[in-house]
Amino acid sequence: MPRRTASLLTSGLLLIGLLFAAVLVRVPYAEMSPGPTVNTLGEHNGSPVLNISGEETYETSGNLNMTTVRVTGVNFRMSLFEAVRGWLAGGSAVVPYETLYPERRTADEVEQINAEEFSRSQETAKVSALRELGYEVGTRTIVSSVVKDGPAEGVLRAGDVIVAVDGEEIGEPSEVAERVTAREPGDPVVFTVDRVPGGDEGADGAEGEAGTAEPPAGGSGDTAEAERLELTVDSTAAEDDGRPIVGISAGVGYDLPFDIDIELADVGGPSAGLMFALGLVDKLTEEDLTGGEFVAGTGTITAEGRVGPIGGVAMKTIAAREQGASWFLTPSANCAAAAADPPQGLALVEVETLEGALDALEEIRSGADPESLPLCSRAD
Repeated sequence: MPRRTASLLTSGLLLIGLLFAAVLVRVPYAEMSPGPTVNTLGEHNGSPVLNISGEETYETSGNLNMTTVRVTGVNFRMSLFEAVRGWLAGGSAVVPYETLYPERRTADEVEQINAEEFSRSQETAKVSALRELGYEVGTRTIVSSVVKDGPAEGVLRAGDVIVAVDGEEIGEPSEVAERVTAREPGDPVVFTVDRVPGGDEGADGAEGEAGTAEPPAGGSGDTAEAERLELTVDSTAAEDDGRPIVGISAGVGYDLPFDIDIELADVGGPSAGLMFALGLVDKLTEEDLTGGEFVAGTGTITAEGRVGPIGGVAMKTIAAREQGASWFLTPSANCAAAAADPPQGLALVEVETLEGALDALEEIRSGADPESLPLCSRAD
């Protein structure tokens, strides 16, 4: 065989081998891309996103869109070819797999965690919105998580209101641990709880964070129809220090003055909290918050109204602009990343609190110059 022909054949075989390798070799990366956006003031799949009963509501206009990011699944293993294509393509981001999934979890565990975070964001959105409007929101101590295979699994449920432990009334979540650790490992601990019929079974999680199960979102939190139960859990010794534990976490639950339901399926994570809170404020006040403007945004929110950072902000700004948004409410901690390469025509407004977001909306609906608002800027 002539040398030139042999060289060409060898090169061709090498190229074919490289192409096969690019397709078959898996690399530790994942992909993010812009996801759907939903107007919290409107409907999704034919149903209102925000449902309020027992209190007067008002007509709204414009948009207050929550934004999402599509990500490759926990079980997806990207090929080298797909990674290179993602790096070269616009409108998506290829990131290290550990960025999206920092701990080894199953797909079911990831889905469970996302659902719990979404439920938590709904609750804190309701509380922050109502407190901003001056409503009284009561608190109570609840079972906020049940550890899989722990002593309390199948006995206590996430959402149970903890009235007493071993006959001593509970006023704060911290008092639950104090009562349990006052016993010896192996001792029975008697919980007096109020349980709403049909509540969360709370025993399907996995150990640690994946085992948390927030109480169902929506409703007033009224326990008037709850059943009073006395339930005994045999404690066990913690692996790290031997202290007595029962396999639950206690947290704060809320008693809302009227019923609020947030209906939005197939969405997970905590980042819609700010936009849910703004939507609720808009529906519960006569003032039209947007003045007909298309505003989108993102951000976690605490019950006290603090706005926290989220992931994938660049993808969310793209999604918002593609849907027609002119304004994007951006958590302060995400501002530099969002401003690094913002979509043209989208003003990135920096927010730190729910009150600050409401102030920004007042400026927006009044037709103020964007430069008069606290806009995000690139990092130096």
